[in-house]
Formats: sequence, structure tokens, C-alpha cells
Amino acid sequence: QVQLVESGGGSVQAGGSLRLSCAASGRTFSMYGLGWFRRAPGKEREYVAGISYTGGRTYYADSAKGRFTISRDNAKNTVYLQMNSLKPEDTAVYYCAADLYGGGSSRRVYGHWGQGTQVTVSS
Repeated sequence: QVQLVESGGGSVQAGGSLRLSCAASGRTFSMYGLGWFRRAPGKEREYVAGISYTGGRTYYADSAKGRFTISRDNAKNTVYLQMNSLKPEDTAVYYCAADLYGGGSSRRVYGHWGQGTQVTVSS
């Protein structure tokens, strides 16, 4: 079992940057593939980025490619999402999710979810 807590959200102007963090409990963090998702007001949840449990593979939604970077630090039980060149359409609640031995892609079923952190980008 793993518990996830996101942080780092906030309000920024378009073009700005934020780094989201997701801290996990437990000693099996390195066994989990991790993903970042988001839900914008009035829209369905969507996949943003993912990283395999080995850390060797990363995946990005088209909307995130070239602007966002996902990384993990197993020593700190933490996964990060560095978001640059933010746009108003990036405004959403961002969630991290974990998938045991997962590869990090959008096709995986993520069984563990955090509570989310709000990101607001103003124009």
C-alpha cells in the first residue's frame, strides 16, 4: 500500500513555472510506476505524464511535451512534475497516481491516488 500527497501547486501567470511534488509513504516506492493526471473545471480527468517504476521510461501527453518534465527520486520517495511555459489551459487540479510495477504509460490502471493540488494559470 502506498499513500500519496501532492504539493507545489499555486497561482502563476502565463509563461511561468511550477514544480509539483508527490511524496509517497512506505518502503516500496521504487516498485511503483507513477503518473501525473489533471482535471480541469468541467472536463474529465486526463493523463499528463508518467514514469516507469525503474525510472527508465517517461511518457507525456501531447499537451505536456516540451514543457513538462517528470522525474523521480527514490531516495526521497518523491515524484516531481516540472512545468514550464505554463498556459491558462493548464489550469486544473493535478493528481499523482501509483501503479505497482507499472511502466508509467496512460494505458496503465493506477490503483493509488493523491488528493490533488490546484494549479491556476492566469493570462
